[in-house]
Amino acid sequence: MSKIDEAAGLFDDGFNCSQAVLATYGPQFGLERETALKIAAGFGGGMGCMGDACGALTGAFMVIGLKYGATDPADKESRLKIYALIRQAAEMFAKRAGALNCRDLLGFDLSTPRGKEQAAKEGAFEI
Repeated sequence: MSKIDEAAGLFDDGFNCSQAVLATYGPQFGLERETALKIAAGFGGGMGCMGDACGALTGAFMVIGLKYGATDPADKESRLKIYALIRQAAEMFAKRAGALNCRDLLGFDLSTPRGKEQAAKEGAFEI
């Protein structure tokens, strides 16, 4: 199964976008799947269903951190590298998807009960 299919399967199972991405890609960098699911649990719906930063993108940012993140606060070179990689990923995502935040990507305001209901009714949570 491809990583994309694995992440899509997790999403179909009911996990949020951030959980699906981090739980799929995190284990190859030493992060246990269960831990990944817990870490990313609050990032869905644009950071706690506020419609902000896309959960799939925040999941990807965490994966980039797992691969390239520094563990030494004096490692300025790694810090600059990861910031550049995050910016690059965000720019590529925005170019491809048209936005960085969940509200604009889905076209619904998930911070309101009505917005969540409309999104579900319109199939916004289906792959």
